[in-house]
Amino acid sequence: MAWTYLIIAGILEIGWAIGLKFSDGFSKPLISAATLAAMAASFAFLSLALRSIPLGTAYAVWTGIGAAGTALVGMLCFHEPRSALRLACLVLIVAGVAGLKFASPHNNTP
Repeated sequence: MAWTYLIIAGILEIGWAIGLKFSDGFSKPLISAATLAAMAASFAFLSLALRSIPLGTAYAVWTGIGAAGTALVGMLCFHEPRSALRLACLVLIVAGVAGLKFASPHNNTP
């Protein structure tokens, strides 16, 4: 279950990062509130995952999901550059996240 919590936390991190863009510097109250709620939920799920996943592994996976996911959303939805080098770097992030999961001594499947 811990890995499921960690994946949810990472997805919520993508959500709040996108929310930051749409909140326009926290000047839009509803979007800002949703962004803050997603942040709190992301931290809550991360804390649940940390009960059984080592800190270094959990944090790296959480930020990796957030970084790669946010970059992909930026490319797909916000017309950010899609160079081969950027895509290769995203593949490396995903490979690193997967490697940490499989190398974890607490390798519970979600």
